[in-house]
Amino acid sequence: MNNDEKYEHLMNVMDEFTYDWNPEWADDPTKPILKITKSSLGQFGWCPTKYGFSYIQRLPQDQTEAMRKGTIIHNAREDFFNEFDIKKAENMTNEEVVNYCSTLFPIDEYYDTYLDMATFEAQRFIEAKEDGKLDEFLPVANEGKFDAEITFRANTSKKFPLQRDYKIHLQGIIDRIFREGDNLIPMELKTGPWKENSSKYTSMRKEMAFYKYLIEACDDTVLIKNGIDPTWKVTHWSWYYPTSDFFYVEAVKKRTMTAVTDAIAKLLKAYEDSDFPAKYFYKSCSHCSFFGICEAAQEDSWL
Repeated sequence: MNNDEKYEHLMNVMDEFTYDWNPEWADDPTKPILKITKSSLGQFGWCPTKYGFSYIQRLPQDQTEAMRKGTIIHNAREDFFNEFDIKKAENMTNEEVVNYCSTLFPIDEYYDTYLDMATFEAQRFIEAKEDGKLDEFLPVANEGKFDAEITFRANTSKKFPLQRDYKIHLQGIIDRIFREGDNLIPMELKTGPWKENSSKYTSMRKEMAFYKYLIEACDDTVLIKNGIDPTWKVTHWSWYYPTSDFFYVEAVKKRTMTAVTDAIAKLLKAYEDSDFPAKYFYKSCSHCSFFGICEAAQEDSWL
């Protein structure tokens, strides 16, 4: 079989997966296993009750302007890398590279953000050319989809020991993964403003650590399908906030990797205990799509 056929076979033999999951199904091969994504794990960490509403019950949420903006800008950046022609750009002057990058973005209400991204990518290209590393300018994975099945051991987390081992399905669409030699650097695009505080760094590290965990859990066939040599390793991660002109890259933090496995164990334990308590805070919860049906929010509103 060629790799495409191997990939299709792998996807077909994987177990079915769901968020509406019961731990008692663990020994029944006809039942689906638990699906975990970066977003679902983050939502659980933010508020287990909201996780239950949005992922287990699949209740609809309001489409906000921030969500719409995020989708449009993410799509534009994906298209940028799909359309960028290195051979065409390598003989351009620096000014021409900036202009070329700007032409690869659409003209719409977010054009100012696109211009910031065009300037950022032009500078990356110019530096890559000067360093003789144009082969590393384009991402090896551009909105790459990754799926993995793992057995999560009961004693993986000291904080949240489980009743037994569980097979789980990890899934994620990673914005971009860049390569430097044999090193991989996943990069997350955020369309909101960057806020300079320690909690923001912590939350971003947890997101990127999930991606590292996911990549390392994938079968070689999935990695090759996404342009990744299985011998390459994630050594750094990064995030980019174009509206704040903020880009950050750092070496992988081992303690953050432990935080990810703790978070997965905590989620599994919530299913074991059938306990998804609310984390109510009026400033953030007042904007929640489920405010009207959340008992914690309603109890607070009557105080």
